[in-house]
Amino acid sequence: MKPTKIRNLQLYRASHNVLSKQLGSHLSKDLRQKYGTRSIRVTVGDTVRVLRGEYKGVDGKVKEVDTLKNAVTIEGIKKEKLKGGQFDVYIHSSNLLVTELNTGDKWRVQKLERKPKASKDKEVKPKETQETKPKTEEKHESPKTEPIPKQDPKAKPAAKVSKAKSVTKKPKKESKVKSEK
Repeated sequence: MKPTKIRNLQLYRASHNVLSKQLGSHLSKDLRQKYGTRSIRVTVGDTVRVLRGEYKGVDGKVKEVDTLKNAVTIEGIKKEKLKGGQFDVYIHSSNLLVTELNTGDKWRVQKLERKPKASKDKEVKPKETQETKPKTEEKHESPKTEPIPKQDPKAKPAAKVSKAKSVTKKPKKESKVKSEK
């Protein structure tokens, strides 16, 4: 596939669920150890720290998430217009570090803790371990035909023999000049 086509599918013509997955951000060391994952999708209400750019080192809560821009706005980060007034600055999600999670969404917490959904009817039972019995050596009669040797999977395959029709060559006409002694 051409690079332009891949770029179009990933950036410009991507579906909303693909764009949503691209809004990931790294977790702080404490959260990484607690949940056992390195990154998570940024949502409204998370507390983040800016790692790169003009606002490096600024902490704040996520106010808005824009999936089309792959960016978020953070409370307290604004720029001033020339004619007065202020507007929110969008910061790319890859430049953020999540320091505190918004745990208001039970599905998000469940995904982080990786607990399977508990069903009402079925209970999950641990698998029983079976004791393995040592194999006894038994004498077998030798087979009448030799077994086919197994090929090593890493070995190169044997060269294929072509079954082309054999062509008989007609003798060339001898030239008259060739041998006159």
